[in-house]
Amino acid sequence: MLTQTTTRVLEPSDLDAALAVLDREPVANAFVTSRVQVAGLDPWRLGGEMWGWYEDGALTSLCYAGANLVPICAGPRAVRGFADRARRGGRRCSSIVGPAEATSQLWRLLEPTWGPAREVRTRQPLMVTDHMPADIAPDPYVRRVRKDELETIMPACVAMFTEEVGVSPMAGDGGLLYQARVAELVGAGRSFARVDADGKVVFKAEIGAATSQACQIQGVWIAPEYRGRGLAAPGMAAVLRYALADVAPVVSLYVNDFNIAARRTYQRVGFREVGAFMSVLF
Repeated sequence: MLTQTTTRVLEPSDLDAALAVLDREPVANAFVTSRVQVAGLDPWRLGGEMWGWYEDGALTSLCYAGANLVPICAGPRAVRGFADRARRGGRRCSSIVGPAEATSQLWRLLEPTWGPAREVRTRQPLMVTDHMPADIAPDPYVRRVRKDELETIMPACVAMFTEEVGVSPMAGDGGLLYQARVAELVGAGRSFARVDADGKVVFKAEIGAATSQACQIQGVWIAPEYRGRGLAAPGMAAVLRYALADVAPVVSLYVNDFNIAARRTYQRVGFREVGAFMSVLF
């Protein structure tokens, strides 16, 4: 029996079918799902195209193609289809990120024409929890960042991004897009920090992606001079408390496998590993 397969750019009328695919893996797909639920599939609002992979007329896989290239519920044949489309269009993204198996295959197919990458992080454990830790009290000084504190939180956000990604988010457009994203999270009440008596951010984290089923903590950072003082686990417990109470019943994050200290902290707070992501940085 012949099986007909194809890829195409999805349209707003494909929204329900796309959400059905995203709903198959609500934790792993939280980042893209949250964007689609807010913006739909219009490329201008979404910030990129959504590619669909069809088998026998049924939409089975997706690939978000914006600032990031993200394969979604993509098996080997879908990945090949997405790689073909990506090669034809040329690289426009700053990273490829997603579930490790699909992302690894996608990068193998794209590396000959898109490479070399600035850095490849082959395994980033995906961790989740749905409850508060029994033995770690939330830091009472970690709170939501107020809308009038954007200038207070911004230097910590820039330091975190630069340390984590290896380039400054202020490059290129002078940081306008990055500042807008930080402001968006602050305005939504999903930016959290502990600020010392001098007005310096000691600890910070955000709830980035958020859906009714799952949310994702990101941007966890402690000021260098405060590291090693036992602030990470109570700080994470405080953010987790907000997340579970106000955002979603399941909280996730992903972390570099070489960041042993962070992984131990997340485990102490109750996060368990359920899979792995991979990131290719350009």
